[in-house]
Amino acid sequence: VKMSSEVLVSRPRYDSRVLAPETEPRPHPDAPQPSAGSATVGYRSAKYTPAEWFSNYHSILQQAGAQRVAARSIQRESRALNRDSEADTLQSQAEGTRQLGERLQDIHLLRSELQQKIQQLQADTHALMALRKRLEKALDATEIPYAITTDDLSCRARRPAADLVRDSVEEELVKEVDLIRSVQALLRTTAAQVVDQIRLNREAQQTLELDWSDKQQAYSLDQHGGRYSNTSLDTQHHPSSASTQDPPSPCRLCDRTSWAEFTQANLSKAQQERQTTQSLRALAEQILQDTTEDLRVQCSRVEQAFSQRCLELTEAKIQLEMKLTQILEQIGEQERNIVALEEAIHHKEAPLRVAQSRLHLRSLRPNMELCRDQAQLSLEAEVRQIGATVASLQQQLREARDSLCHLEESRITLEKDIHCKTHSLFIERDKCMAKRRRYPSVSVLSGY
Repeated sequence: VKMSSEVLVSRPRYDSRVLAPETEPRPHPDAPQPSAGSATVGYRSAKYTPAEWFSNYHSILQQAGAQRVAARSIQRESRALNRDSEADTLQSQAEGTRQLGERLQDIHLLRSELQQKIQQLQADTHALMALRKRLEKALDATEIPYAITTDDLSCRARRPAADLVRDSVEEELVKEVDLIRSVQALLRTTAAQVVDQIRLNREAQQTLELDWSDKQQAYSLDQHGGRYSNTSLDTQHHPSSASTQDPPSPCRLCDRTSWAEFTQANLSKAQQERQTTQSLRALAEQILQDTTEDLRVQCSRVEQAFSQRCLELTEAKIQLEMKLTQILEQIGEQERNIVALEEAIHHKEAPLRVAQSRLHLRSLRPNMELCRDQAQLSLEAEVRQIGATVASLQQQLREARDSLCHLEESRITLEKDIHCKTHSLFIERDKCMAKRRRYPSVSVLSGY
């Protein structure tokens, strides 16, 4: 039996360098005294007694037995600990793998929801961009009605003074100008809101994309870690990996609740922006529809007012032309009447001369022959009658000539008014109404 290290160590050891000056070592107190004689010198100095020899190896045996018993106990405990630790390790590893699997499912669900929201936001943003283009096209399309309406007002301002009235056409044109300005302001405001919403959607999309990218990276890392096994060749010792996360640092790590709340907050923000986008799209569509209908209705009212005004001008022109024809006929008749009156007056000069000559000759009768007989009375009556007739004819001639002057004035007035109505009708029908044929259609005003 080998002696234990404790027994070997318990024996005294001597340094030869220390004992070098001495001639011989010190004798043990219980050692046998050397016998006399020089032949035994050197053989009795380091010897033990039999009792010591027996005591020494018995102690070695006892110590070896105790060490053997202790070793067996340690071996039993080691086997039990090995079994328990192996089971615990396998269970802990299985639990870690299961937790990683559940974590992968959680990340996958949120990642899928984030991806869906990102796609929805992209679709909403593209729809808003198309809607913004429609609003811009609709705003550009209102420039044509505005130019037409203002040009109509400018053209109608050049009407002759007699027709320069604030009629229903002008009132409707002014209403149309105000309506177009209101529509333009509303379209600009709506377009600005759409641009702002596009910016908010892109910010929300960027937030979701960053969150999705983080989850994609975390999913890849956890998936790679979940594939590790005890036989994997790419595993390494990282003693500090657990110490950096325990206890958790508030600047780096978060708990599961904060993690879920962060993503849910991003999703809620995105959903809120989507709802705002849908409301804004519905509002913009309604605005485009309403403004288009309002512009087309007002355009119809203006065209109806123009048609009514052209009809009134045409009827007035026809009546004036008919009246001018009558006036011209009346002027001709009056001129002929004046000629007849002048001839009648001229024809009364001869009978008047005859009657006056007869009276003159009779005034030359002598003495008592100068009497007022029946012939004298008849001649005087004839002269008075012819004078009265001539006076009446002359009065009638003066009235006829005055009437002819008035007829000529009426003719001039009618001709001027007819020319005025013709010019106004040209402005209303050939200028204004012709331009309004270029009024944008419903699809153009709607931004298509």
